[in-house]
Amino acid sequence: MPMRKRRTRGARLPYGALVTAATAALLATLVTPAGAGPEPSAPTAPSSSAAGSPRESRPVHSYADAIRESVWVDTGLDGDGDGRADRVAVDIIRPREPAATGRKIPVIMDASPYYACCGRGNESQKKTYDADGNPVQFPLFYDNYFVPRGYAFVGVDLAGTNRSDGCDDVGGRSDVRSAKAVVDWLNGRARGYTTRTGTTRAGATGWSTGDVGMIGKSWDGTVANGVAATGVEGLKTIVPIGAISSWYDYFHSQGAPLYNANPSWLSDYVSSPDARARCGAVQERIAAATPYSGDWTPAWSERDHVRDASKVKASVFVVHGQQDLNVRAKQFGQWWDALAAHGVERKIWLSQTGHVDPFDFRRADWVRTLHRWFDHYLLGYDNGIDREPVADIERAPDRWTTDRQWPPRGTAATTLRPAPGAEPGVGALGRAPAAPGSTATFTDDPALGELDWAARVDSPTPEKAGFVTRPLSRDLRISGSSKVTVTATPTTATAHLSAVLVDLGPDTIRDYGAAGEGITTLTERSCWGASTPGDSACFKETKARTADVGYTVVSRGWADLGTWADPRQERPLTPGRAYTLTLDLASADHVVPAGHRLALIVGGTDRDLIDPPSTSPKLTLDLGRTSAKLSLVGGPAAFARATTGAAPALPAPTARPSLTGPVPPAAVSGPRLPAPGAAR
Repeated sequence: MPMRKRRTRGARLPYGALVTAATAALLATLVTPAGAGPEPSAPTAPSSSAAGSPRESRPVHSYADAIRESVWVDTGLDGDGDGRADRVAVDIIRPREPAATGRKIPVIMDASPYYACCGRGNESQKKTYDADGNPVQFPLFYDNYFVPRGYAFVGVDLAGTNRSDGCDDVGGRSDVRSAKAVVDWLNGRARGYTTRTGTTRAGATGWSTGDVGMIGKSWDGTVANGVAATGVEGLKTIVPIGAISSWYDYFHSQGAPLYNANPSWLSDYVSSPDARARCGAVQERIAAATPYSGDWTPAWSERDHVRDASKVKASVFVVHGQQDLNVRAKQFGQWWDALAAHGVERKIWLSQTGHVDPFDFRRADWVRTLHRWFDHYLLGYDNGIDREPVADIERAPDRWTTDRQWPPRGTAATTLRPAPGAEPGVGALGRAPAAPGSTATFTDDPALGELDWAARVDSPTPEKAGFVTRPLSRDLRISGSSKVTVTATPTTATAHLSAVLVDLGPDTIRDYGAAGEGITTLTERSCWGASTPGDSACFKETKARTADVGYTVVSRGWADLGTWADPRQERPLTPGRAYTLTLDLASADHVVPAGHRLALIVGGTDRDLIDPPSTSPKLTLDLGRTSAKLSLVGGPAAFARATTGAAPALPAPTARPSLTGPVPPAAVSGPRLPAPGAAR
């Protein structure tokens, strides 16, 4: 299904067009391949650690002599309806030395739909093969770094992609079974073959311990979440990076459609040419089962991993960009909360970037941490990583803090309430409820969105209602998942709502709206492991791309007001009737500094992020029945302390041009969305 076109305004790229031009591979980050040449192999290190230091795996095995092979694993499904069970292609690289001595090794696995269509990583690497079909290049650094250290790396083509049978079904049973079957095969519970159509069996139990760690960014990490949610034996850990936990929430937000709200086109995009020819019926079924209306269907239940968090036995290392407007932060937040409720062992990194791999925003620390993580959970080394702080949070570009648990101890839900201000649309935000009968009104304007609202929060503009605290006397930290409850009366039978939290004050942040989503790719390279002529371990370096801003959007949430009674089904609204609805805000961890103000903005269509309703309603908020329940470190007492006493003075703003409307001062200048053609 082709993407619907979006409006263009000045140099801003509407988010739907951004998806069309740059997120056509859905969750991949696509940059022109660099064509790096071969690099020398990394030197080997002693096999034992220094006395008294934690044990770690060392690069004592030859990468050049590693065994490279392909196996086709039977999924037990017949997704393409050709009368035989689908087999998925599994490309394997493993050190030769353990195999020669009969020693078994664990597996790091990345199951992906992107190995042929789109590529992986910042340089869009694809799998390559020699003339006999044997694997030569495995994308990313996992094979180069971990194979010499005694791990096997396995790259799985999801059903319907690259060299696999079947049809990709965008997060459904076929996707998950594609990868789960490989975990089963590594443990001797599924059948594998040496060719795609032959009968010669291939086994893994002779060299595999059966212990598997799944890793991957975007769609790949989503598959890891899905496989973990089956509770499959042998999966010891997963590392989902910018991953989906519920596919419904990728395409909708409480009934409000987010750009092209039907996943069937993605199946066509990632499918191999022969699968594309035979999988039309599958794509039609996906389209029919996932309606644009946003109503919940069994297809969404099949693609909802949060509901199965109780089945997860693997440890989970979550990595996510708090400004990821592709796989939005709600995805990691609801997954994290569900895992916590069921006592799953877990760790989290939250960056200031958009949809970016940690290899490209914190490379050395990432490789070192991932190495220790896999050593602990796959090799059983007691290196202490399970006793270290659970959370790493990026506070400013390249400046990180840690927390022993996340959200931190002492975090509590704190109810803040809006109240009218001196001018219409410019209200106050505090603990005291508004006077009975207090209201605020706005008219949905699909041409405007959160950047426009935040830039004009102190002006009585008609498209939003803004509520702002006094300048803070102390830092105030938001950490975790928050909610906003509104009571709104529409003038039409359809209406969409947006709620946005904004930190009002000058700062330097990663420029998540620019190409690269917070990073700049350099020409210099660094090497992480060993290389061969066909598979370099050397990758382009990056640095933080920053922007000086006058405000920072902290969190967002969207909903169709028609889901007020049932979040799984939209109902027509009765004009003039009041409806109460609670919007889930994306999880966040953000410190609003002393001197800044915290704003809650309520509007209609958040341009470039949700689709508009079929009408342009005017909405009246009942402020006495509208509130925000924020997850604050220190709870209500922290808010009380931060909103009493003298606030520090901030630098005086100077005028700066704006892309839209009147010229705001620098103090309200915010980030910009990428220009047309920017890679995503």
